[in-house]
Parts: sequence; structure tokens; C-alpha cells
Amino acid sequence: MTASGIHHVTGITAGVQANVDFYAGFLGLRLVKRTGGYADAEQLHLVYGDALGSPGSLLTFLVWEAAGRGRTGIGQVSEVALAIPPGSVGDWVTRALAAGIPVEGPSREFGEPVLRLKDPDGLIVKLVGADMPTPAPLPAAPTRLRGVTLLTDKAEATAGFLARFGYAAGPRDGRTQRMLSDTDAVDVREVSGFVPSVPGAGVPDHVAFRAADVGELRSMRLSLQAHGPTEVHDRKYFLSLYVRDPAGILMEHATDGPGMTVDEAPDALGRTLFLPPGEAARAEDLKAMLPQFALPGEERLPVRDLPFIHRFNRPPHPDGTTLVLLHGTGGNETDLMPMARRAAPHATLLGVRGRATEEGNHRWFRRFDATRFDQADIRGEADAFAAFVDGAVTGYGLDPDRLVFMGYSNGANFLAAVMQLHPAILRRAVLMRATQPLEAPPAADLSRTRVLMLDGREDSFVPATPRLAGELTARGAAVEAAMLAAGHELTAADVEEAARWLRRSLSEAEPNG
Repeated sequence: MTASGIHHVTGITAGVQANVDFYAGFLGLRLVKRTGGYADAEQLHLVYGDALGSPGSLLTFLVWEAAGRGRTGIGQVSEVALAIPPGSVGDWVTRALAAGIPVEGPSREFGEPVLRLKDPDGLIVKLVGADMPTPAPLPAAPTRLRGVTLLTDKAEATAGFLARFGYAAGPRDGRTQRMLSDTDAVDVREVSGFVPSVPGAGVPDHVAFRAADVGELRSMRLSLQAHGPTEVHDRKYFLSLYVRDPAGILMEHATDGPGMTVDEAPDALGRTLFLPPGEAARAEDLKAMLPQFALPGEERLPVRDLPFIHRFNRPPHPDGTTLVLLHGTGGNETDLMPMARRAAPHATLLGVRGRATEEGNHRWFRRFDATRFDQADIRGEADAFAAFVDGAVTGYGLDPDRLVFMGYSNGANFLAAVMQLHPAILRRAVLMRATQPLEAPPAADLSRTRVLMLDGREDSFVPATPRLAGELTARGAAVEAAMLAAGHELTAADVEEAARWLRRSLSEAEPNG
């Protein structure tokens, strides 16, 4: 072994802005890389570290926005430890109290002073007083990874497996065996009888150990042939070998190079969003879908606590228009963002997630079967959505005269209901593959409402669209309809028709339109 120790630890966060505020803001680590995930490009991946993103200093996070909390248990990393100068422990206590971050300690573990914090997702982050230099230290920030704690019901086998990565048995404290490399430590904690871990926010996904080069990685894979399955992936910044230890803990062997500066200059690390090479064709779509955030000191969008999970995407030069996007059954708040960005390049996008569920799929209201909808639930959710819109307009400073609502399938049905139940809220809407969801629609005045209805000629799911168009027109709405050469799915023609209607509708809303 020519390299040893931890390369990085990867966690999961449900709130990208809070994650950035904690790791780049409070802890003072540098964001050295932002990418679309290499396993899933629709998932943002952030990497923090020292000033150069050196192996051994790296914490990475997969962003699962608004995800549920995971469960810490057997077969997982449970704690991450970062090294701080021993003389700075008191300063970190003061900083944590000033920032309103609960802190436990200092206590002592294996002879070292330890402070325990929790990040916004509940992940335990230990600050350990230990002199551990890093190639590119940052002022007033932890220097590097001190280690991790593993929960296992096969402690002896887990400890033996770590020997493959250059670790040897060190001191023991109760049920915890410390394993030592040349640079850091892994604490193997025996927890027989605990429940298994469950992936989610606040629970680390895996720990990665250093490999000097590809040759060392290849040798490791050969040595694991009798152990079980392994996977090798090119992550651009390092080559990775994935394997599970005897207790099921996901571990990675990652090469030191090429490193974080392979596509950015050292003074520009973390500023550019990079996407996997195979995703070039949909780069703009992904940029519209991936969550945005602000680094410390940058202008940021306020975060409001509103009745529906939602996400904004702001273009570089917004024109004051906001498109409110409602997905179809089984979708989420990002589904319509690529289409909306192509239709309105300078609009701010506000994707919203429905609160009803059906067999795990997001919906906007409950239904009894394919054709019978829960009328009470529709009206209750419509009331909540109207409150959401009012809160968003006030809380985010949106222009109510330049709000446009766009819905697909179940989302379009729901918008049709909101339009009739709360006509003052919804003045412009693009309804794609919509039906009338209300059995007894009210006699609402829709004379100030403009609607574009986009339907598919081959759509077998929406046979009753003319009824909706007729009832909206009868109540005074200005309805334009287009029958497209499509089925229930969305096509490029939907984007073209929506773009034309948006340009015309919004230009007529201007004072000199």
C-alpha cells in the first residue's frame, strides 16, 4: 500500500441550502465541486474539502431535496470526525453557541478532546482535537477527516476487512475497536441487536479509502474476487471500486487522482456546475432541474415554510414572470422544469409537489378509481393551494400579474379545479391533457382568466376534454385549444404551442401591450 487512510465520506442531505450553510458557512470548508450525480444526473452532488480538495479532506453529499430522514443502524457509517487544532476546542464551542448549533462536550475519546455536533439533517459530526495537517489548509476550518465510526454486528470481520485498506488494530474502548492507518482512524463499534440502517437524509452513504493509482485499485479488485461482487466506476475526479464488507457496509476504494483541479483552476474550484459526459444532450434540462443554492455571502432566495414542497429555478436574467408547475401522477416538482425552461427561457420556475399519494406516487388529490375523484379532497387541497400561492407571492415577492400556471395530466386537472374554486388566484394557465375533475363546478366568473388547452389526438386517457373547455368558456374564460399529433405523453409540440401562447399572453399584459 502506497496510500492509506480515508479518501472521502459521502452523505445524503434533504436541504441543499442548509447543507451549504453548515459545511461551507459554519465549518468553513471549501465547496470544491458541484456536479450532477454520476449514478443519477438528476441528483446534485456537492464536494467539500480543504483549499485544493485534497484526498483525506473530502466530505461529499448527494442532494435528495425534501427526502425523509434515514435511520442509523447496523451496516452503516454513523459518525464523521473532522480534525481541529487541539487548542481551538474552546473557540469551536463558542462558535457553535453563537450560531445556535447544539454542541455536546468537550468529552474525551481515545485520549482526544471531542465535540459532537449535528448537521441540519441530523448527521453526527465530531470535531476532534488532533494535530493533522492537510496540503492546503483553510483559516479557521477543520483540517481534514479524523475518521469515521462504523456500526456492525460482525465487528471482528469488519475490522479484518479494513486491513485490506491498510488499517491495523489500535486501542479498544468497551465495544469499540479503533483501527489505525498512517493518517486517520476507523472506529468499529459492535452493536449486535440494533436495527439495520435505512438510507436517507442524515445517514452517510459510504466511506471511501485511498488508492494511490489505478494499478493499486486493480490489485484490490483482484484480491476481492473470492469475497463477492465489486463495481468499478469512473467518477472523473477519481476511479472508484465499490464493495460491501461482511456486515453489508458500503465501502469504496478511490484513486487520489486526477483530483478536483482536473477541470477547474485552483482559485475557481466549486464555481461551475459540471455534468457527466454522457449527459451533454440534456445539459440545459438538467440545469433547470437541479436545486440551486447560494454560497456564504452570495445573494439568496429566502426560504418560506409553505403548505406544499416546492423548488425554484431562477435563470441568469429573469424577466419577472413566474411559471408555477404542477406535475402529473407519479411525478415531482422538477418534472416540468425542462419543458418550462425551453418554453420561457427568462422565467423563474416554481415547481410544486402534490401532497396526495397513491401506491407511493405523488398526486394532487385522491381518487376512488380511474374516473371517480374524491370531491372533498379536491376542494380541501384547492383551498390549501390557494393559501400556498398567496404565501409564495408575499413571501418571495412574486408579481401576481405575471404568474402563469402550467399543469400536466393530474396536475392540469387540479389546476382546472383551482381555477373554478378560486378564480382570483389563477388568471393564466396552460393545461396539458386535462379533464374536468369537479362533479358540480361552481358558477364562477372566469372573465379575467386565459387558458391554453393542449390535448393529444391519440390520448386514450382524456376522452372528456371538450366538456372542460366548454364549461370554462361558458363561465367567461378565454380558452384556446390545440389538438396535437400525440398521445397522453408530452412532446416538442407542447413546448412550441406553450411558448407561443406565453409570449402573446404576457405581452398583452404589459402596460403598452
